[in-house]
Amino acid sequence: MKLKSILVFTFLAVIMITASVDLKSQNNEPAVIPIPVEMKVKQGKFILNEKTKLVYPDKEEARQVAEYFKTWIANPTGFKLKKGSKKTKTNVIVFQLVENDTLGDEGYLLDVSPEKVIISANTSSGLFYGVQMVFQLLPPEIYSPEKVIGTAWLMPAVSIFDKPRFGWRGMHLDVSRHFFPKEFIKTYIDLIAMHKMNVFHWHLTDDNGWRIEIKKYPGLTKISAWRVDREDQPWRERTPPKPGEKATYGGFYTQDDIREIVKYAAERQIMVLPEIEMPGHTSEVFAAYPWLSCTGEKTFVRPGSYWPGTDVFCAGNDSVFTFLEDVLDEVMGLFPSPYIHIGGDEVDKTNWKKCPKCQKRIKDEHLKDENELQSWFVKKIESYLVAHGKKLIGWDEILEGGLAPEATVMSWRGTEGGIASAKQGHDAIMCPGTHCYFDHYQADPDFEPEAIGGFTTLKKVYSYEPIPEELNKEEAKHILGTQGNVWTEFIPTPDRAEYMAVPRITALAEVAWSPASKRNWLDFRERLNTQFKRFDYMGVNYSRGSWKVDILPQMSNDGKKYTIVLETEQPDYPVYYTLDGSGPNTHSMLYRKPILIDSTVTIKAGIFDHGQLKEKYAEKSIIFHKALGKPARLTNQPVKRYGGKGALTLVDGMTGSRRYNDGYWLGFDGDNLDITIDLEKVKPVHQVTVNFYQRQQSWIFMPIEVIFEVLDADGNLLTSQTVKTQTDSKLMEIVIEPFAAKFTDVSGRYVRVIGINRGTCPPWHPGAGDTCWIFTDEVVVE
Repeated sequence: MKLKSILVFTFLAVIMITASVDLKSQNNEPAVIPIPVEMKVKQGKFILNEKTKLVYPDKEEARQVAEYFKTWIANPTGFKLKKGSKKTKTNVIVFQLVENDTLGDEGYLLDVSPEKVIISANTSSGLFYGVQMVFQLLPPEIYSPEKVIGTAWLMPAVSIFDKPRFGWRGMHLDVSRHFFPKEFIKTYIDLIAMHKMNVFHWHLTDDNGWRIEIKKYPGLTKISAWRVDREDQPWRERTPPKPGEKATYGGFYTQDDIREIVKYAAERQIMVLPEIEMPGHTSEVFAAYPWLSCTGEKTFVRPGSYWPGTDVFCAGNDSVFTFLEDVLDEVMGLFPSPYIHIGGDEVDKTNWKKCPKCQKRIKDEHLKDENELQSWFVKKIESYLVAHGKKLIGWDEILEGGLAPEATVMSWRGTEGGIASAKQGHDAIMCPGTHCYFDHYQADPDFEPEAIGGFTTLKKVYSYEPIPEELNKEEAKHILGTQGNVWTEFIPTPDRAEYMAVPRITALAEVAWSPASKRNWLDFRERLNTQFKRFDYMGVNYSRGSWKVDILPQMSNDGKKYTIVLETEQPDYPVYYTLDGSGPNTHSMLYRKPILIDSTVTIKAGIFDHGQLKEKYAEKSIIFHKALGKPARLTNQPVKRYGGKGALTLVDGMTGSRRYNDGYWLGFDGDNLDITIDLEKVKPVHQVTVNFYQRQQSWIFMPIEVIFEVLDADGNLLTSQTVKTQTDSKLMEIVIEPFAAKFTDVSGRYVRVIGINRGTCPPWHPGAGDTCWIFTDEVVVE
């Protein structure tokens, strides 16, 4: 008996330890995501078993959440929980609706003790998010769709106060470029729900296919929903239909499908935001109804890339607005969302400029140009939506020509659109391509599935701050929140969509929900290990993130020590490095702390798994020179998304790669580079070198000339040299050109470098008249 008791005790202890270890973060708290506002860990655990009762009031909003909880846990646990009564005091989970002003519409209180679990909230949304927290407190097996044998369903005793930072926490999915079945849409919604996000932005129409049934216009689903199958060809090189070739790739959602999905989402406290593109990205419509375009020519549904998209709705044709109002009538009847997204992005106005009807509209409405015609178009649609109790959302191009009176802007081309909207007193949703476009590469492209481009790592998503620093406190109230966008040109299957979205959705969820002060990258990355286990049980095809080592400079506070920090997205794997130019292996130096640098070196560092290098090592040359880490001041600030670490980027010892967006280059749009470096005392200056970058296809050119100045301790000019560019501006390839000035018998305290931007793109360039960019990296002083 004694031996049996010991064995039983040991077995239970192992189970309890295993359940607990899975759920610990660096702070010794349960590994939950998003991290709550307040969480206190108490003594003991609650045990969920087949005898646990559910207690909830006789109100639909509470009953629905309790039933959702009951249904969800039935599969992994096999438990069929029953409703208890108010008299049930132990082994009970209580759902209670309260009136608590501190919780708002989506907050909740969760109290877990060994005797009971109490979820309190003002609304069904709050109760639902409390349930999501309960799931995360349980072992990861709770996310299994099948019964799990041998798991102890233990929950640590905690007290939690939680509510979201932002009211808009969304995920977008483009189903036009590639069509996804209804079952996957539900899976996607479940992923949104488990992350406490509350908006599913459904991009239903675009040049590559119309995906929503409109009964008044059956041609939209009979013709516009289908294209010729070119899935075996690269997206940007797909060939048009052959004469008589049948369109076989595509699909659409019936109105019954949509009602089912909207209901499914509502049960998970998610608003479905439909997007019906207009006036651009609409060529698929003209395959069925050609008279709605400016040319009246019948088009075909594009099997791949279509750029520039010159086929747009004719703004001078009244039939267009009859069509759109009919479509919107049916859309509004299907989606209870208070918002309708009308796109409004990337409207090519070529045909408007040539169209007699559009030109007449401009004249009749006393408009200045085609930009104001677009604004007039959007305002007309907004008036119709407002008359039917809906609000308009559009991409940030709807600012062009004047913003509609009650429109909300979705800022994707950086943060500028959101800033402009908020300053005008309009709401904005922030989803800049730099941080929120999940169709971008998330790791080394050499080892990743093909993507549209870009480079948006998990860490970069987590670093995002939705409130632009340019806004004051009142203006910031117009930032509703943020969302992740998944465009599907290069995402043909549900598995690939999951891979691109997950776990970047996890990082953005914490950005959108948790207080900024609570966010910590290292702690988040530790908690993500448990989230991966949850994804494993769900069968999600997620990415493990980047295996690249980030080589980062770090100066001591006194400016006397220069060190290199090695960071990765993989905290559980060792990093080995070298400083002698050789490739790292497991016999190289193991990274444990910042590396002191006191001479020019080349550092190579890689992540190793079971003795093998993962993917490839990172490499960076560190140039040790007189300006390294010295105080520096920029007269003109770089554009924020190419701002690196500001002036420090130019004196951190590191030069840029062949990617201008790698964080080591500073980008100036139309402005000169003008930097002054303080060497802190008078020193001999023999040579000053700086690199510039040219990629004219991206509007990036060499400066016309670079002026180098050396100044004395009082800021007086001692000497100056001007170096002109030697690079042909018409070259198509990437060019990195060093500009250097040599000085003889010159000593000074300050070094100033001015790179003269050419101003605008030359007449032969596609962007003739547009402002030019210049990109520069390290200023080396010897």
